[in-house]
Amino acid sequence: MATLKDINRRITAVKSTKQITKAMKMVAAAKLKRAQNRMIEMRPYADKMSAVLSSLAGSGEELHPLLVQRPRQTVEILVMTSDRGLCSAFNTNIMKATEKIIAEKKAENINVSLSVVGKKARDYFKRRNVEMRNAWIDLSGKLVYSDVQTIGKDLIDHYNEEAVDEVYVVYNKFVTVMNQKITVSKIMPMDPPEESEEADESSMSFIYEPSQQEILNELLPKNVEVQIFRALLESQASEEAARMTAMENATQAADEMISSLTLQYNKARQASITAELMDIVGGVEALKG
Repeated sequence: MATLKDINRRITAVKSTKQITKAMKMVAAAKLKRAQNRMIEMRPYADKMSAVLSSLAGSGEELHPLLVQRPRQTVEILVMTSDRGLCSAFNTNIMKATEKIIAEKKAENINVSLSVVGKKARDYFKRRNVEMRNAWIDLSGKLVYSDVQTIGKDLIDHYNEEAVDEVYVVYNKFVTVMNQKITVSKIMPMDPPEESEEADESSMSFIYEPSQQEILNELLPKNVEVQIFRALLESQASEEAARMTAMENATQAADEMISSLTLQYNKARQASITAELMDIVGGVEALKG
């Protein structure tokens, strides 16, 4: 049975842990606010740019290499995780989803080329001897657009060399603080717009200035960067939300443990006092005899 000193030491340790988790929750909440603002500002821009270019590119694959639909022999998967842990199942869910996608592609006789963002994905696949074509780390919390340009150029060059036929991004999309959705998005080649039963303004012919070719040459690579940037911002907001939730749960668990240990301490102390009183009473009775 644990002594009063042992129980008291455990209470002190749990209180110290609670202070750490509470502080980490507050830091994560502050980072989440900034990440969420960047993500919300980026969403409409990324959605509209993708929609406009998809409509613009609907007139033919020959206009740009990033529009060419090739037979799927090799696909590239860009996996986005965090550089740090303590964010619940945020990274684990992404890795499991990626392994499932790889297995599905291989079942279809499609080769998979893997690139990763974040130390967690790099270390996870490295331990499992999974070959990675490229890895970008130390971006969490300090993402700048130049990092996105580096990633985008690498993927575009790899695609234009016809080393891969499709490029997908796997990331956690921010839904709410308590809910992040694993999302798989194809960024190359761009799919043509879906045909609707009713014709609208998007189906009209336009005169382009400069030429349609020049517009696509300039904006299609930019769109790849924008979609990667959007996915990274979503992932970082999701990471901070998951970490904040995890630290809140850890703080609540610490409170419950402190209550339980305090009750255990009081019971042990009461038992100790009772035992001492019984010894005193027993000694008095012995003297009387």
